[in-house]
Amino acid sequence: MTSDSRPASRPQRPFVVGVIGGGQLARMMDEAATGLGLRLRLLAEGPDTSAATVVHDVTVGDYTDPATVKAFAAGCDVITFDHEHVPTDLLHELVDAGIAVRPGPEALVHAQDKAVMRDRLSALGVPCPTYRVVPDAAALVAFGDEIGWPVIAKTSRGGYDGKGVWKLDSAAEADQPFTHLTSGVVVVGEEFIDFRRELSALVVRSPSAQAVAYPVSESVQRNGVCVETTTPAPGLDDDRTVQIQQLALGIAHELGVVGLLAVELMERPDGTVVVNELAMRPHNTGHWSIDGAHTSQFENHLRAVVDLPLGDPAAREPCTVMANVLGGSVTDLPSALLHCFARDRRLRVQLYGKEVKPGRKVGHVTTYGRDLDDVRKRARHAAGYLMGEDV
Repeated sequence: MTSDSRPASRPQRPFVVGVIGGGQLARMMDEAATGLGLRLRLLAEGPDTSAATVVHDVTVGDYTDPATVKAFAAGCDVITFDHEHVPTDLLHELVDAGIAVRPGPEALVHAQDKAVMRDRLSALGVPCPTYRVVPDAAALVAFGDEIGWPVIAKTSRGGYDGKGVWKLDSAAEADQPFTHLTSGVVVVGEEFIDFRRELSALVVRSPSAQAVAYPVSESVQRNGVCVETTTPAPGLDDDRTVQIQQLALGIAHELGVVGLLAVELMERPDGTVVVNELAMRPHNTGHWSIDGAHTSQFENHLRAVVDLPLGDPAAREPCTVMANVLGGSVTDLPSALLHCFARDRRLRVQLYGKEVKPGRKVGHVTTYGRDLDDVRKRARHAAGYLMGEDV
């Protein structure tokens, strides 16, 4: 025995977190995983996806192919996601094989299928728009005539960033959602909400049921794509903030979510809210937290996935603005940072390593401080410059 009476330590391999999906969310998860001593393993759609260019352990394959997903999962301690599109039946097979999937398929289906989500939330008494699953255009017309036009129509599965969503002003447009529907996808008709603004409530829940809530953000959408968030949401008093956070925490508990849950809300002119969408992975409206919160959404998502105690979600400064950089006329984004950083030494930037294409999310900027007008002006200038706008 050595002079040190403690038993010899045993080498331990890193805990392996498998992430399905190779987009920018997985890319930003990788940075958080490094700090936690976790090893990220990636199932990417291609070798040049945003995350595949930075993660060391990459499998390129089809996330809908059972053999590919099962082989990938066999080398992981837990599976989580960059997107919600992995078939639910396949995830059930992983769980039945003893593989930890977080969030599990019983929860994830509510982010995959809007009809399932609406039915469950309504049964729980969560405020939602009036809705109806409509099998054909005639049923959608009947729904619109009953509640009044315009109405919103959504495909139950597969839509994101404004895709698969229609605002229909009259019965004459009711055929639009039913063209090119794929198997297993239905159309959901919803009441058109003349909302004042959109809000986002992010919460994180661990397998041991610890949960934390981030400050509520205001988000701005253009053409169905988030372009800017402000945190905390301006003009939202403490009581309403707590009510919205409790609503999101309650949904996470009832659905059994493990990891991050984003609850996207529409605020009516009278201040009441209805749930618009759910996402069960890090979310665009939480990107501000990388630099603006004590613990980012990516770190807390991973902490939850491996059941570590969750970190403080509180904001570091009185206000934080995140502005998305959408593909524009600037193609050499790293070189464009010269101007941005020279102008604003406190500016924070995340570039996603993507080829610049018109309207594509290729990065985001974050600013923070005490004066909201100044913080917002700085974020908009930097994002605009990176998109080639006349700023």
